[in-house]
Amino acid sequence: MPARDQPKADRSSGRPARGGRDRDEEGRARNARPRDGLGRPLPYGSPGVERQPEGVVRAPLESVEEAQRLLDEGKPFHAHEVFEDAWKSGPPEEERLWRALAQLAVGVTHTARGNVTGARTLLRRAAAGLAPLSGQPPYGLDLGGLVAWAEQLASGLQDGQQPPSAASMAPRLRG
Repeated sequence: MPARDQPKADRSSGRPARGGRDRDEEGRARNARPRDGLGRPLPYGSPGVERQPEGVVRAPLESVEEAQRLLDEGKPFHAHEVFEDAWKSGPPEEERLWRALAQLAVGVTHTARGNVTGARTLLRRAAAGLAPLSGQPPYGLDLGGLVAWAEQLASGLQDGQQPPSAASMAPRLRG
């Protein structure tokens, strides 16, 4: 069904009309549910944390600074979206860097959510992606420090432990 034929949203709750899906102007599926600071969906009509705009093209240092701000505020899910924008809009030779940084932010998100298995997987994937780049780190990034930090966090996670707050474990992106 073309986007123009999709059912309209129920204006009272903000949710899509029965049988409909949240769609953007191009007809792509978008989940308009409010989210908490760790990106978890909340019930329609709940107050949520303002979402990070998608598709923002920033200079590399602006991406690093914005992501660090979001990490420091305990919003690693939002920081991941900044890195994802850099990955998708940047030059192909930097894709590995931005993808690994996005994975690092998702690893922090999973850690704060208490998802130990997901956290370990993403933190180790991020470390593996960043390690080969640590010899000549761009943009003042402390890639060697981030690799060590991610590996240490992944190794120290235990099932059933109280998850730390995202802000308390925010990594330092630059030395």
